[in-house]
Amino acid sequence: MKNTLMAAMLNFLLQIAGTSLVLAEDIGCLDTTFKLLSPNDSVCVSAFEDPSVPGVTCHISQARKGGWASVVGLTEDPSRFSIACRQTGPITLPAKLPAQQNVFSEKTSAFFKNTKVIRMFDRKHNTLVYLAISKRVIEGSPENAISTVPVMPWGGK
Repeated sequence: MKNTLMAAMLNFLLQIAGTSLVLAEDIGCLDTTFKLLSPNDSVCVSAFEDPSVPGVTCHISQARKGGWASVVGLTEDPSRFSIACRQTGPITLPAKLPAQQNVFSEKTSAFFKNTKVIRMFDRKHNTLVYLAISKRVIEGSPENAISTVPVMPWGGK
């Protein structure tokens, strides 16, 4: 309930600000470390659609830290993730598609760390490039993952 309310408030604020970031839909989690009396460490998979390019869906897996601190939102998740983006319908590129645009962001610590996905457009190869990075306010992280989606006709078109 708490996460749902926070997500709704964040979505509302992003709409007011005109930001096109989206929230991911959780697909499922797999526990990786057993903890006897507190939540386990896990790897969770979420899906999100590109907010500006219909027909593209990305799935991102992220390591999530367990323990009692995670219950109250005080953990810092590791900077380990993977991303796969695919064409899931006809792709319609906007007339003025920016060369680079933030399309997804998720907090991975209580204060200053998040995972971001930035879409780039490789015009020469007609390919959308999705780069996932871990970002901190003060100190960045070299952790990153990439996925590409060639813009191709959909179905029999």
